[in-house]
Amino acid sequence: MDPFQNRVAVITGGAGGIGLAMARAFAERGARLVLADLDEEALQSATENLSAIGADVFGVRTDVTKPESVQALAEAAREHYGSVHIVCNNAGIALFGEISEATHKDWQFTMNVNFWGVVHGVEAFLPILLDQGAGGHIVNTASMAGLVGMQWLGIYCASKFAVVGLSESLQRELKPRGIGVSVLCPMIVATNINQNSLRMRPAGLRNEGDPGPGEAAAEAPPLDVPAGAVKGGTITPEEVARRVVRGIERKDLYILTHPEQREFLRRRAAKLDAMFEEGTW
Repeated sequence: MDPFQNRVAVITGGAGGIGLAMARAFAERGARLVLADLDEEALQSATENLSAIGADVFGVRTDVTKPESVQALAEAAREHYGSVHIVCNNAGIALFGEISEATHKDWQFTMNVNFWGVVHGVEAFLPILLDQGAGGHIVNTASMAGLVGMQWLGIYCASKFAVVGLSESLQRELKPRGIGVSVLCPMIVATNINQNSLRMRPAGLRNEGDPGPGEAAAEAPPLDVPAGAVKGGTITPEEVARRVVRGIERKDLYILTHPEQREFLRRRAAKLDAMFEEGTW
């Protein structure tokens, strides 16, 4: 059975970037779409554009940091289409800076979106997938920063490592029940995540003059990203979406996006392996 034809795919953070690219890729394979996003204006624009190319889609404004909001999304999806088959817990933000300079609110904000947003998606949609008994697939968006620790990205890494661990455990649990789980770990993708992260910060974390929720992403200045905080080539969201489609088809646990990831991961594995050399202990 085609994992996309007439299947229902729910995508958080679906109004732009990787989320919107996944929506287009799924629609091309015949999936029906439920887009979720905090930005109502962007959500409306995305659903209109997808409808214009023939996609069966509707949008639900969703705050993934609030479990009741994600539960409402699940109820709306099931009420509208009757079922759900693919769940992409994709909404996320970026935060750069030294851990020593971070505030507790920085930790809370990042974990609430990047980790708890995924947890809320699993809590809301996994019972539906299990109840349907028709298989399905969950894609959790993490990052290369969820596989290798990076300077200036400590809080972000912590949130994404948590998503990777959750996904690995969930995959072991659900594989015998016919439900696939993938964790998407991209490097640099040409999206507006930096601007959107700044724009979506709660009022207590915004500086005077920063744009707030509801203001266009283009109006947000870029985050001050330290030199060397992110490395590797930049790819398009469409290329990421292509790999996600392939990952769902193959039921891959890890969806990686950049060839240079291989060497980074080899170096990390070598450091771990070296700790078992004779005399190390």
